Amino acid sequence: MHALDVLGDPVRRRILELLADGELRAGEIGEVVQRDFGISQPAVSQHLRVLREAGFATVRADGTRRLYALDPAPISAAAAWFDPFRRFWQPPLDALGTELARERRRRRLAAERAEGADTGATAERADDPEDRDETNDDRSEED
Repeated sequence: MHALDVLGDPVRRRILELLADGELRAGEIGEVVQRDFGISQPAVSQHLRVLREAGFATVRADGTRRLYALDPAPISAAAAWFDPFRRFWQPPLDALGTELARERRRRRLAAERAEGADTGATAERADDPEDRDETNDDRSEED
């Protein structure tokens, strides 16, 4: 089975996403996949078998448990298959990254200016006799 055939199934992609975080028991995988997709445990087992046979997942016994892990080699091979096509989406993604960075910078600078204006306005008010607390003025007159 071709790597893209394996990756074309949403259940198998979800299993690979789970395994990307580390080794999991078959039961743990089954619980998540059954909840997410509403499929039976035998159906989950069938997807795990396809992933094993295609080389995307490895399995090892730990007592009575079966532990699954991701094998990154087939994923790297699938990613390499996309290399000739990256020129179609990479420039727009790079442009999007640039625009997002510009927006973050604009917001950061605006926040710094606002913070500086607030700090400056507070300092100016403290020096302005018109803005003094009248109760403090009354106390100083009583002394």
